[in-house]
Amino acid sequence: MPDEPHGAVAPPAEQALAQGWCALSSLHGRIETHIERALQAGHDLSVREFSVLNVLSGQHDGDGGHLQMKQLADSVVLSQSATTRLVTRLEDRGLLARYICPGDRRGIYTNVSDEGLKLLEEARPTHDTALREALAEAARRPELAPLVAAVEGLTGTTC
Repeated sequence: MPDEPHGAVAPPAEQALAQGWCALSSLHGRIETHIERALQAGHDLSVREFSVLNVLSGQHDGDGGHLQMKQLADSVVLSQSATTRLVTRLEDRGLLARYICPGDRRGIYTNVSDEGLKLLEEARPTHDTALREALAEAARRPELAPLVAAVEGLTGTTC
């Protein structure tokens, strides 16, 4: 039985799946790059920093929003070590604080500060405008237009 040729073509379903993933990855990269530039220029804030402040602003138990570091890492889709480095940078800027979990002395919570909430409020319109611009630009590309339509059709989801 002869071996398959080295350049064997994947089945059509696999090709479609790979093309779909490639388009999704392209859309994500374009959007993130556009938002990153806008946030850096206007607020000295990265997309990941904005995401951390945004996630924390939605978590409340008493004063301000907080999450355990592992929960925060999961929410912003970063490793725990990358999240720790990011939180340290934001903490050094006075935008959030860490403290020991009262119920579990091993757990560390992260809490957005008033300064962090203020910066988030100032940066949100920049973020939202950049997102709309990136989606509009991507919608002009035939391979990305269906994904843009899908994203625009999402409601009730948070990030």
